[in-house]
Amino acid sequence: METDVVTSDFEGSLQTAAVRMLEHGVGSVIVVRDGNPYGIVTETDALHAGAATKRPFVDIRLARVASHPLVTTTGDTTVRTAVDRMREHDIKKLPVVEDLELRGIVTRTDIAVHYNEFVAEAHQLDDRRERWEARRQDIDEF
Repeated sequence: METDVVTSDFEGSLQTAAVRMLEHGVGSVIVVRDGNPYGIVTETDALHAGAATKRPFVDIRLARVASHPLVTTTGDTTVRTAVDRMREHDIKKLPVVEDLELRGIVTRTDIAVHYNEFVAEAHQLDDRRERWEARRQDIDEF
């Protein structure tokens, strides 16, 4: 999970959001309304809005472009559950929210980059489980 999430205000323009994405090298901004996560705008959303309206980004309100309601998860969600949620909703970015407060974001790219770490951890847990089962069997035979 990335904890440094780029946000933009609900009342702002697509121009502001696009500039923030470029400045921070990210592919989306979380749109906040009254301090709470409201929606998300991605690079693709920006391109669609510009092409469909044929208007400058500065004239397009974020409120009109943001995907809403925001599909979120919590910090204690497993990677598998997060991936399933992304698949279920056909999304690439999953904000992490606790008590309406934005805590971070998980992206498909994050998962792909850290995939080998997840696999290694799973193998370690499996090895640990096998050792405990072997110990239990030794105790049962004693």
